[in-house]
Amino acid sequence: MTEPPELQIFHLLRAVTVEYGLRQGEFAAHNGMHTTDVRALICLLDAERAGTDATAGWLGAQLGLNSAGTTAVIDRLERLGHLARVRDDRDRRRVLLRVEESAKELGRASFGPLIDGTVALLREFDEGEVAAVRRFLTGVRVIMAADGPGTAQR
Repeated sequence: MTEPPELQIFHLLRAVTVEYGLRQGEFAAHNGMHTTDVRALICLLDAERAGTDATAGWLGAQLGLNSAGTTAVIDRLERLGHLARVRDDRDRRRVLLRVEESAKELGRASFGPLIDGTVALLREFDEGEVAAVRRFLTGVRVIMAADGPGTAQR
């Protein structure tokens, strides 16, 4: 029995996310990190690209961790030289989190070919196709956010 095209696309998306998760896990294990550490770095890099100030509280909220768990992640990443705590120039009482250049280089070395290949693939698409892919992926993120973490256990 042939699945409807919508379910075929859903299963392709699931396969991509599973494969990407495996690669993140391999990257974490190879570099002495937890998978949560990799997620933290991704969140911090996304914040940097968006111009968002990342504090420990902000990171904890992104990761769904309490303050003790967040501190453990930050401490591990700092010990590994992937993260720095820096004082906010505008409010010296506030501490911001910054991904170190060496961590970015490590990520580029591991994920650069995947990023480059994905960018090259998307360049084969016309504007409308790229817009459709963006709309689809954004919509899936909205659905997942509305569904909330932990709902898969129901």
